[in-house]
Amino acid sequence: MTHPAAAVPETRTTPGRPSIVWSVLALLLMVPVAGLSIFRAVPAEWPLPVVQLLSFTPWMVLPTVLALLLAVLGRRAWVIFTSTVLLAAQLFWLFPFDAGKAESSSAGTPAADIRVMSLNSEYGGADAATIVGLVRDNGVQLLVIQEFTQGLEDRLRSEGLERLLPQHLSKPNDDASGGAVYSVFPLEAEGQLPDTPFTMDVTRVQVADPAAGATATLHLTNVHTLPPVDERIAQWRSDLAKIARQAARPGNQLLMGDYNSTYDHSEFRALLDSGPDGRKLVDAGTAAGARFSPTWPMEGPPLPGIVIDHMVTTPRISSSNYSVRQVPGSDHAAIMATLGVPAG
Repeated sequence: MTHPAAAVPETRTTPGRPSIVWSVLALLLMVPVAGLSIFRAVPAEWPLPVVQLLSFTPWMVLPTVLALLLAVLGRRAWVIFTSTVLLAAQLFWLFPFDAGKAESSSAGTPAADIRVMSLNSEYGGADAATIVGLVRDNGVQLLVIQEFTQGLEDRLRSEGLERLLPQHLSKPNDDASGGAVYSVFPLEAEGQLPDTPFTMDVTRVQVADPAAGATATLHLTNVHTLPPVDERIAQWRSDLAKIARQAARPGNQLLMGDYNSTYDHSEFRALLDSGPDGRKLVDAGTAAGARFSPTWPMEGPPLPGIVIDHMVTTPRISSSNYSVRQVPGSDHAAIMATLGVPAG
């Protein structure tokens, strides 16, 4: 008697298993992003670790995109929905609709165009030849430098900066508090912001644009706030508040330099909300869509870069041709733009 061979049991892949793996991976990516997003969404005086982490908010779009792709592979609707909402939030913060924008000039109102540049020179270590080359090659007419030292001033003179920008006011110092302004236009010291560890001078610049037949007065603040580290975070907030008060003053205001803060800090956004007559100030870099053009760190370990150097203007001033340029010897990049300053 023959016996039939035993049937080989049919093997099937459990349909839910791949989706569980992909969904779990998506959730693992989303959890830290969601945590940081809560801090980003709520404008509060967060403690130091949160303030520092918020600087890296733009980079959160990358793990969120990956999480969405994994969620799609996982085929779970609620995970896909959650990752989509989280990605939408990251994109909104990366390209904010509520950022300040320059106002349209009234018909017939002349404006003087001026090419400006700012650089934190890292204790005067920035390469003087590169600075002078950037000024010459880009037609820079107004230059501000933070952490300015006597040694850097001497090297810039040797490289011929004063032949390009003959007007200058400087307060060199061997610590981080020094600053300088170089210009083709007449300069007049107006004072400085009170009670700040780093000197933040205010300078009146008499801008002239013969091609447009326009002259304008520009009030320039050379910005350098204390960084938000250790117990100094309170002073950082105080520095930003003082800059905001200066920005609210009448006239064409340009507040340019090292803010040690990013657009993702509520303290910086509050500053942008402090323009004259309740109008928003304009951050030229954010207006140019340059949230992924970091200005720090430019040396040292390969960290994700952040934007802590800014050109902030009153809304009547337009900006264009914004760019970021690396300068050897400094951990900050130089920022440049062309500003249109309305006459008056």
